[in-house]
Amino acid sequence: MTRIFKFAAMLVAGTILTAPAGAADAPAKKRPGLEQIQTVVVIYAENRSFDNLYGSFPGANGIQGVTRGKYLQRDRDGKPLKELPPIWESLTAKGVKPEVTEAQTQHLANKPFAIDDKKGFNTPLDLATRDLWHLFYQNQMQINGGKNDMFAAYANSGGLVMGHYNTNARNLPLWKIGQKYVLADNFYMAAFGGSFLNHIWLACACTPKYPNADQSPAKGQIAEVTPDGKALVMAANSPRSALDGAPKFAREGTLTPDFYAVNTMQPPYQPSANKPPEGGDTALADPKIATTLPPQTDQTIGDLLSAKGVNWAWYSGAWQAVLDGKNASPVPNFQFHHQPFNYFANYAPGKPARAEHLKDGGMDGVEFIKAIDAGSLPAVTFYKPQGNLNEHAGYAAVLSGDQHIADVIAHLQKSPQWAHMLVVVTYDENGGFWDHAAPPKADRWGPGSRVPALIVSPFAKRGFVDHTQYDTTSILRFITKRFDLPALPGITVRDAALKANGQKPLGDLTNALTLGKS
Repeated sequence: MTRIFKFAAMLVAGTILTAPAGAADAPAKKRPGLEQIQTVVVIYAENRSFDNLYGSFPGANGIQGVTRGKYLQRDRDGKPLKELPPIWESLTAKGVKPEVTEAQTQHLANKPFAIDDKKGFNTPLDLATRDLWHLFYQNQMQINGGKNDMFAAYANSGGLVMGHYNTNARNLPLWKIGQKYVLADNFYMAAFGGSFLNHIWLACACTPKYPNADQSPAKGQIAEVTPDGKALVMAANSPRSALDGAPKFAREGTLTPDFYAVNTMQPPYQPSANKPPEGGDTALADPKIATTLPPQTDQTIGDLLSAKGVNWAWYSGAWQAVLDGKNASPVPNFQFHHQPFNYFANYAPGKPARAEHLKDGGMDGVEFIKAIDAGSLPAVTFYKPQGNLNEHAGYAAVLSGDQHIADVIAHLQKSPQWAHMLVVVTYDENGGFWDHAAPPKADRWGPGSRVPALIVSPFAKRGFVDHTQYDTTSILRFITKRFDLPALPGITVRDAALKANGQKPLGDLTNALTLGKS
């Protein structure tokens, strides 16, 4: 943690946020084409809606101009709530002091509120709040066809869904970087729900499958849903009003009725939260455990890059420490379901592709930063910070992860590769936090709620808020375009669904750049 504390001290002193300006960091002159970008770096943080962190960003579609009709939350019967439900259990995460209790959150007005308001809950960016539901069906129920007025009704955290932060360039390092480069304010998470599914979508633009799940140990994981396939069936004993308690469902689960995995399941390979099979291969997760997902065989962006001879890697913070049995809470609090390529048969233990492409980012990202400083990053590089640095409510604070990512960007700006680099920083999903923007209507899987995204590069437009419609697959679209790869099937399907719903195709990030035509 030494690196983080040192960075925080420098931040307070005003001595670091980005690398010193110089020739490599000067705005790039318009020049021919995408071939100028030789290194693409994707940094994938956790669980924040756009309004939760960037709702007051100048020039962005934030909450400052949102009218009552756009934020008013409704009860389960469709009528406006007279007030927000209390924040069930407490606003702060377990063990966080000073605690903000459930009793202290009674009678919140039915509108967005600042979590860090000194005249309110005064819970700053460096303290973790409790976790919120971020699940496939619940997210769709909350979005409610684009009205975004059922977040409080279908949450386990009551009014916390409407919480946001009073962020600015003084208290959030990435905010200042967004001001200098590009902030995308129309960028959505690829899939409804949580981290598991959105990480898989980053890898393959696909939803994983559990063949013959009804005849497997996972048969109890099949959800009971409404005929339209977009919502869970309510339990008979579910509280009728959100003011009386969190909703209950007839049968939640990780699987759809036709056996797609949409909520958290564990990798079939170690590291996995599921132990190895008794007396079996210690590199595997026990397939008899209901939440172990069978190996997936869909084509990934990694497969496409490898087929073209383009070097790539997924760097995961604390990967080797966890393989060595050193995971712990609160540090590093490695999250097994945030490692998408570990679900795919092509990257099974013992296969050369695993050793070549799944890399240890090191504790606090030190191994990843060594590769940055040495100028040895692959042409396409993904970085997943370890749990305590990923900004996920419930076990991580916003500020520690934001500082870490800003520190990584400062190293990238000083890297020998920086002059021809594109960095994308985004969040896997909204973490259950409300956002007022209606997601584009596309296919069965998404897009879901809006999340922040920053595009940082010598080729990025300066001080630009990009209103282009994007989602997580826009990253894959850019990689595909830059390296002349075939389209992943899920992207083709999404484009067709957008068109069928009268929507424009999603962007490929190039509107954020100053590149000319090849």
